[in-house]
Amino acid sequence: MKIALLGSRGIPARYSGFETFYEQLGTRLAARGHAVTVYNRSHFIKDVRGEFRGVRLVSLPSIPTKHLDTLTHTAFSALHALTQGFDIVYFVIVGNSPLVWIPRMAGARVLLNVDGEDWAREKWGAFARWYQLQCEKIATRTAQVIISDAHGIEERYREKYHAASVFVPYGANVARDERTDALAKWGLAPRDYIFYVGRFVPENAIDVLIEAFRGLDTKTKLVLVGDAPFADDYKAKLRAMGAGDPRIVFTGYAFGDDYKQLSSHALLYVQPSGIDGTRPALLDQMGFGNCVVVRNSKVNLEVIAGAGASFDRNDPVNSLRRTLSDLLANPSRIEELRLLARNRIEFYYNWEWITEFYEDLFRRLIEKRAAISYDEFLQARTKGK
Repeated sequence: MKIALLGSRGIPARYSGFETFYEQLGTRLAARGHAVTVYNRSHFIKDVRGEFRGVRLVSLPSIPTKHLDTLTHTAFSALHALTQGFDIVYFVIVGNSPLVWIPRMAGARVLLNVDGEDWAREKWGAFARWYQLQCEKIATRTAQVIISDAHGIEERYREKYHAASVFVPYGANVARDERTDALAKWGLAPRDYIFYVGRFVPENAIDVLIEAFRGLDTKTKLVLVGDAPFADDYKAKLRAMGAGDPRIVFTGYAFGDDYKQLSSHALLYVQPSGIDGTRPALLDQMGFGNCVVVRNSKVNLEVIAGAGASFDRNDPVNSLRRTLSDLLANPSRIEELRLLARNRIEFYYNWEWITEFYEDLFRRLIEKRAAISYDEFLQARTKGK
């Protein structure tokens, strides 16, 4: 099949979950013999052009501002895709929904991954929130298939818009890196730090994590990995909160070996955000075998399915502090949750199974057969074996 993946910043993954998703899915599909194209933002990924691990890269410009970067790059990509003869064009980000119809004019089958409640992100002003909500409605008319990454999102579209979607989660790899040389860069020791990785934006509630941690009586460190454009005020707030506490370590972005080693040797991983939508970083950390702690939103609890700890979204600081204190005092519980998390990834959020599912889904669309959900696919796969 000839497949295009567009709407993200591109690959190799250097920013967020959608980029990780495209790298993992795109390279696996290419290894299975499909002709895969990923559209990259030329201002964001400057050093990798033409090809990446068997995936064709098309680098196109955008208007690189907070509100226009994604939409303008997706518009250029969708217009370019018109001339390429793609069988499948896969979009991400619900805000791109007004553009999803473009490749359909050339006969491509078009999917849109709507992610979570993008309108609820604190980075948006009143107009942008309104626009994101309108895009949810538009998505139900412009995409031939809506992809929901969690049952909670599937239910939202069914109940609010009476629209069907196909449930398929993101995946993760079960992997560890036993090396520790990267830890020395930040003066860290294995199993001696609480860990967070993600964008430094308000909806990720990193301030909640810092405030809860500062009240802990522990020598364990807090390591915060990430950054973000267009969020200077929030980043300054976080650094001010961490100032004067030598236990709090800001690493900036960390990729490759640094990311793998920091993830592999954490004591706990905390996902403080409560916005509904699956966080690929959370799945990654479960795959590294970390004991994960999440805010008790509907989708977060769906993801961990008992293979992690949670805290109350309505009293986040105090509840998180109590949860962390209890875990720090109970190492055997941490080890138990580590094992459960790895099993959850291996036997459900498995990238190879998810790639097989997408192959099946794309073929069904091309052949105009009915789509099935990931859970139905796994049941059929199990029976077939």
